[in-house]
Amino acid sequence: MKYRYTILLLLCLLLSHCKNDNNQKSDPELEQLESITKDSLQVEDRDFKTLDKSVAIEIKQKELIEKKDEREVLQQLIIEKSEVFKSNDFVINFKYPLLNTSLNSTYSNFNTFINTYYANVTKTIADIKENKLLCDSIAAKNFREERFIDYKIYTVNDQILSVLFYKENFYSGAMHPSYSFDCFNFDLNKGVFMNFEDFFTQGSEEELLSIINLNIKNSIRQGDLYYDCWELSSDDFFTSKNNFVINDTSLAFYFDDCVMCPSYTGTYSIELPLTELLSVLKKSNTNSKYFIN
Repeated sequence: MKYRYTILLLLCLLLSHCKNDNNQKSDPELEQLESITKDSLQVEDRDFKTLDKSVAIEIKQKELIEKKDEREVLQQLIIEKSEVFKSNDFVINFKYPLLNTSLNSTYSNFNTFINTYYANVTKTIADIKENKLLCDSIAAKNFREERFIDYKIYTVNDQILSVLFYKENFYSGAMHPSYSFDCFNFDLNKGVFMNFEDFFTQGSEEELLSIINLNIKNSIRQGDLYYDCWELSSDDFFTSKNNFVINDTSLAFYFDDCVMCPSYTGTYSIELPLTELLSVLKKSNTNSKYFIN
């Protein structure tokens, strides 16, 4: 009986030793499998995040393009122009407004500037080629072949014309375009362009920047739309301080991609009710007639 137990004990020890050997031999294989699985999951996770950002970029750009303006209301005032330039490398498709000079001869000042500044194909191509920065665009195998310049247009009490030009800048190797903006405000009565100093009190830049940054901070705090956005620096604001459009109730500052938000989140503008800007707006009869119905 004792001999039988001894045999069973030896067999158990032998089997246990074999099992341990098998585990030791398979450990490197298991580690390799775990590594491959982990890498695969990381790739899938990274691709998912890329897809997520790609969708967010498209939504952000769609909201800009579909944003309602007063183009239809101003049909008698504006003459819409559209031009297309084609080359082997790209197509430039842009739209811009001119003013009907039969209504006021001073509108020719607006038309001359726009024709020189925007309807200049050579300058547009040069600007596109000079701008090589990728911002934070998502890399892709192919890049878009069509570029465009378009606009939004607003009025204040039929006395100020506010025009926003938005430009799709293309970068070799980018999946999505990056947007940049130019805003112009034109006094329809005087036939002259207006700038920051015509609307805001002298030396009010820092106070206005604080108002804008407070709105950005509140937007970040209130929802996911502004995740990864940040407050404006003084340098960025001073560079873009003339980049605003106005309507009867609000004023909106526009900023290029990667100035206030990365391309994949947030918006391109901060819209402020005129009532929030009373402390920095000029107190004059001229501005009163613009902003008070």
